[in-house]
Amino acid sequence: MKVNSVKFNFIMNFILTASSIIFPLITFPYISRTLLAAGSGAVSSAASVLSYFAMFASLGIPTYGIRACARVRDDREELSRTVQELMIVNTVTTVLTYAVFLVLLAVVPKFAAEKELLMINSVSLILNVIGVSWLYSALEEYGYIASRTLIFKVISIIFMFLMVKSPDDYIIYGAISVFAGSGSYVLNFLRLRRYVDFKKTQQYHFKEHLKPIMIFFATSAGISVYTNLDTVMLWMMKTNVDVGYYSAGIKVKTVLSTLITSLGTVLLPRLSYYAEKGNKDEFYKIIAKACNFVVLLGAGVTVYFWMYAKESILLLAGADFYGAIAPMKYLMPTVLLIGLSNVTGIQVLTPTGRESKVLYSILAGAVTDFVLNLVLIPYIAADGAAIATTVAELVVLLVQCIYLKDTLPKIVKDISIRKVFVALILAMAGGGLIRWLDIKSLFLNLLISAVVFFGIYGGMLMLQKESFVCGTLENSIQMIRNKLNRR
Repeated sequence: MKVNSVKFNFIMNFILTASSIIFPLITFPYISRTLLAAGSGAVSSAASVLSYFAMFASLGIPTYGIRACARVRDDREELSRTVQELMIVNTVTTVLTYAVFLVLLAVVPKFAAEKELLMINSVSLILNVIGVSWLYSALEEYGYIASRTLIFKVISIIFMFLMVKSPDDYIIYGAISVFAGSGSYVLNFLRLRRYVDFKKTQQYHFKEHLKPIMIFFATSAGISVYTNLDTVMLWMMKTNVDVGYYSAGIKVKTVLSTLITSLGTVLLPRLSYYAEKGNKDEFYKIIAKACNFVVLLGAGVTVYFWMYAKESILLLAGADFYGAIAPMKYLMPTVLLIGLSNVTGIQVLTPTGRESKVLYSILAGAVTDFVLNLVLIPYIAADGAAIATTVAELVVLLVQCIYLKDTLPKIVKDISIRKVFVALILAMAGGGLIRWLDIKSLFLNLLISAVVFFGIYGGMLMLQKESFVCGTLENSIQMIRNKLNRR
């Protein structure tokens, strides 16, 4: 089986990640003005409700399936058996979950009030079973994943502009949202026979999957509770205004951390494969590059948006969200922390079969988050929730580093910490100079400051001959030359 390079996979996944940011920027203004608060709120609520059912229906298969299939991808018979086993487990859990969903639909008044919309959204539960998206990630089919996802998103946007015209069309929009998110799973199923056979050729071994699946499920459930804990506690202990401030900071942090962790999704199947084959040299070579990438990009992004938190919030959310500036500043270190814990947890512990350690680190972070929220929110509201989140992310990373104390030196030795520090100091000086100029236009201020800050940052890394930056630049120049020569 042909396997694409990590570089190609990263580019494809980066395009996919960028689309998940760009498409909402296109759809949100139109939908919010057409469906108004009630209609768009109903669609969001239905999607949120179904996301919890989807979590129970899929257990930990979306993540575990990538690792399990990546390990046996060179053996079609073993791969077929693994896919069959996971699909059977997923089918059983989906049937049970769907039965509970139907009962709640009949007995819970709020569910019954939006029965039609919830039923439309429940189609995604069934499509998730046949979609086996984890298999395509395990096989590193990121070109296919990116292209089919983009096609369905573009089609859904066209449907949205043609069919959603008034607040009464919120159910239609709900159906379009399901089509955009899960419609491509039908293609996944039709394409499945290229890689696996459905004929049973050997005994099934369900038991070997159950423990890791439940660990991954507990991890995903922990993350779900953990990431929503601050907002819920802030809402219960303070006001909706405080939640609004905190949420504005969280949205910026989420976009930035998604970009930085996009490499981790690509590397999981490749690292799982190397771990299974015992290829330690290639394993640690990729890990070192991934960690260096996170430090280089994460440090620059964290410092810049910490410096320009005020301008970012005022441009994105408006003057009414002035109270979100401080929470955003407190949250900015999490961009780097999440990037690093993604390396230690998803890229090192998970491929080497130590997913239980990832679970323990998340539980430690969740407990820390809960206690600090309890102490800080009554006194400093949204600022307290932001501080609690940052400390919790630090705890997650530290716990994972403790588990990796023997292998951490192999990862850290190739990180250009000194070169990054020097580049950051000079970039901060450049960013400070632009702030001193006091440019009145928020957009121009951010644009010019970003060009100056990241120009100095990148330039200094190149002057210091930082290996990752110079290697990436050389590869890009070589690719351009090759294309020009072909012409």
